[in-house]
Amino acid sequence: MGEMETAPKPGRDVPPKKDKLQTKRKKPRRYWEEETVPTTDGASPGPPCNKKNRELRPQRPKNAHILKKSRISKKPQVPKKPREWKNPESQRSLSGAQDPFPGPAPVPVEVVQKFCRIDKSRKLPRSKAKTRSRLEVAEAEEEETSIKAARSELLLAEEPGFLEGEDGEDTAKICQADIVEAVDIASAAKHFDLNLRQFGPYRLNYSRTGRHLAFGGRRGHVAALDWVTKKLMCEINVMEAVRDIRFLHSEALLAVAQNRWLHIYDNQGIELHCIRRCDRVTRLEFLPFHFLLATASETGFLTYLDVSVGKIVAALNVRAGRLDVMSQNPYNAVIHLGHSNGTVSLWSPAMKEPLAKILCHRGGVRAVAVDSTGTYMATSGLDHQLKIFDLRGTYQPLSTRTLPHGAGHLAFSQRGLLVAGMGDVVNIWAGQGKASPPSLEQPYLTHRLSGPVHGLQFCPFEDVLGVGHSGGVTSMLVPGAGEPNFDGLESNPYRSRKQRQEWEVKALLEKVPAELICLDPRALAEVDVISLEQGKKERIERLGYDPEAKAPFQPKPKQKGRSSTASLVKRKRKVMDEEHRVDEYWDGPGLPQAAPSCLCLCPCQPATSHCPCVLPLSGPQDKVRQSLQQQQQQQKEAKAKSTGARPSALDRFVR
Repeated sequence: MGEMETAPKPGRDVPPKKDKLQTKRKKPRRYWEEETVPTTDGASPGPPCNKKNRELRPQRPKNAHILKKSRISKKPQVPKKPREWKNPESQRSLSGAQDPFPGPAPVPVEVVQKFCRIDKSRKLPRSKAKTRSRLEVAEAEEEETSIKAARSELLLAEEPGFLEGEDGEDTAKICQADIVEAVDIASAAKHFDLNLRQFGPYRLNYSRTGRHLAFGGRRGHVAALDWVTKKLMCEINVMEAVRDIRFLHSEALLAVAQNRWLHIYDNQGIELHCIRRCDRVTRLEFLPFHFLLATASETGFLTYLDVSVGKIVAALNVRAGRLDVMSQNPYNAVIHLGHSNGTVSLWSPAMKEPLAKILCHRGGVRAVAVDSTGTYMATSGLDHQLKIFDLRGTYQPLSTRTLPHGAGHLAFSQRGLLVAGMGDVVNIWAGQGKASPPSLEQPYLTHRLSGPVHGLQFCPFEDVLGVGHSGGVTSMLVPGAGEPNFDGLESNPYRSRKQRQEWEVKALLEKVPAELICLDPRALAEVDVISLEQGKKERIERLGYDPEAKAPFQPKPKQKGRSSTASLVKRKRKVMDEEHRVDEYWDGPGLPQAAPSCLCLCPCQPATSHCPCVLPLSGPQDKVRQSLQQQQQQQKEAKAKSTGARPSALDRFVR
């Protein structure tokens, strides 16, 4: 049998057979690969060998940064990217559309001015460059802060309430039952009436956050509660007449003016202090930013007690008899006292005399109240008149209304509403807005109580009016009375115990000294020039010389024979000539009239304060001014002598 022919095995010399499908199929090109260069004729790429099933990977570019492992730090080394200049016009959103309103949204100028606290109409004072730069930076920061505050005003979703009648109906005829029936359940729960006729009449006070209520009866009943949840905090009977009651910086401390002395209690009803130096107190006022408790007594003394250290800051003798009418100005912390001679005096603990006295009524003053902006003051007297005064320097009455029985108690709300208690009737007047005074022509609301009124106060951040009367305590609903939005960092009604403690620490660190209480708080940022000059004069008298005076010129010694006596005298004479250099350029008959406190070196133009050649006449220039005045006087005397002699033809050449 013949042997069968076998196919030669593929070796090095014999190329393998190619599959038809393999020759026709092309390799897929990835998007990161470059186009392949065609091979020469007859050349074949060769078998794939072991790389048949392995995917192609992108090649690393030549200029790529290679991350190196660091033996010291375990943090990965990130290569620095080259800075690329981008065209802002070419930036688009993810969808590819261009923003039709690029940049931040514009803010109205009126809204920004409401939050601006710097008067740009006043120019910066002339000072050193470093001080001017600091003032400019502070002004820029203040402007940026006011813009941010104006933008964040959009987040204040709450709006003030209002009350409107149907078809021109008078809102004063709407009673509290109708308001409670119209509002929601949460607002209706804020209206309540505590029947405490056994221990009345009552004085009341709300905390700064508006969450807690404290009231004290004339027969010794003292209580504090969370009036929103109706949770009682404490209730005691001091077995003594209570004339006034006030919360201190927080709801944890309570000041009670009892018949004899002033007592301090905590929110559990435990007596902490008995201040015997404050005796027979009739009215209390607390200044929250100064931590001062102001007391008015029957003996005619106005006392300031610093509750942070427990010391009396000032005890002022008003010399006006019994003090039972007192109110504070929330804007500048000035105390307003009403007297029996019809005047209202303004007091500060830094002065032993009143800052101002205003004649308000023909009879005694019964009540005083100041609005939250410190602009308007309302007073009522025995002449049955209710007046509103302007406190912006004029102290003139803006409006007057005669009441049938006269108002015994007055109070302003945060939104500018004015309430007056006349017997057992409460009248409320409203204005055009927060910045405008209330109109006394037509009352906004009217309510009749079960007894005579003895205390009034609007609840902060709520449309609620608290009334203390002989029959107990009544909480009324007054739409539009309170500020709808509160500052969570300053007066937060929902703060926890830990937040209250942190706020107390910050408030103590930011406490304002009692010496800074004045009529115009903006004057604190200005320089008192009179006191500065007086202090400088006293310092010169005490030392015997002026430490700020310029020392005489003393030439410094030089080397290599240049410190001879003649050289020193020459340098001194040169400095003296520089000080008197104005004489060489002066051709006029006297000092310039446009700027008497300056001296101009330009003979070709009149002297002005903006001229670059003007020199102030201070220091060494005083000598120049004296010498010029002497020359002017000598010229006048020479002319006076020459008038008696016979004129000569050569007088034209005389200068």
